[in-house]
Amino acid sequence: MKYILLVFIGACSYGILSTIVKLAYSQGYSAAEVIGGQMVFGFLLTWLPALFFLRTKPPKHLLLLLTAVGLVVGTTGIMYYNALQYIPASLAILLLFQFTWMGVFAESIMSRKLPDKLTLASLILLIVGTILAGGLLENGGLAQFHLVGVWFGLLSAVSYTLFIIFSGKTALSVNPWLRSSSMSTGSLLLTCLIYPPVFLIDGTLLDGLFPYVFLLALFGVLIPTACFNFGVPHVGAGMAAILGAAELPMAVFASSIVLHETVTWLQISGVIVILLGIVLPKLLQRRKIKPAATSYQTKNPPEWS
Repeated sequence: MKYILLVFIGACSYGILSTIVKLAYSQGYSAAEVIGGQMVFGFLLTWLPALFFLRTKPPKHLLLLLTAVGLVVGTTGIMYYNALQYIPASLAILLLFQFTWMGVFAESIMSRKLPDKLTLASLILLIVGTILAGGLLENGGLAQFHLVGVWFGLLSAVSYTLFIIFSGKTALSVNPWLRSSSMSTGSLLLTCLIYPPVFLIDGTLLDGLFPYVFLLALFGVLIPTACFNFGVPHVGAGMAAILGAAELPMAVFASSIVLHETVTWLQISGVIVILLGIVLPKLLQRRKIKPAATSYQTKNPPEWS
């Protein structure tokens, strides 16, 4: 139960990032300052606990691989936060959430197998839910679809898909705290190359930027990476996908309450459809597996020594 709770908390923490970023933008801070600040403090916050586990001395090549995975994490943040400069937070999270069907297609390509009917049904629900939740069917719904913002949002989904694929296969034997800190190192390196951390020396950090970037580092780097690295290996990828759906309603809820972005009942129904598209296939799969397992146990009773 505690591992399920960890993954749930990690997903919810991701969900509130767009609201914090929008608040920072409203105060006049740039994407470079917001992204750079998050990565700098995320690096510090993840390495503080990781220092206590360095005595385990994991192989250097594994740490380098995790750092490479962190480059993908940094790319996701850069694309997503740039999208928030052009489109509402509730729409940006919907575009990021397209990693669900992108992951299905990526898995099909790698396994060289077409998705089953249950998966395709889930994808249809996700697409329908996105249309509803994005407000496309309402008057003026297309007006919020700034082309640049949409491209950034979709690219963040592609990057996040790659992160899920790589993180689930890379250096699983390394301590979760070291995994998190190594990934944050890769994210920081990429961010500093694109956005040099000028805010550290020009006074911007102490002039009001610090609260925003510290919260982003806390909820966008430390909490989710630690929660996922500890929880996902125990709950499995399927349950993690179900729990990860908490990210979407949390983002829509936060943008509505804090940013006062208009969320209609049609959009709320879209969110519900998206969640159904993720949860129902997993539940149906579990129901199919349980009878099969029971039947097998009946026909093949265990032999006691």
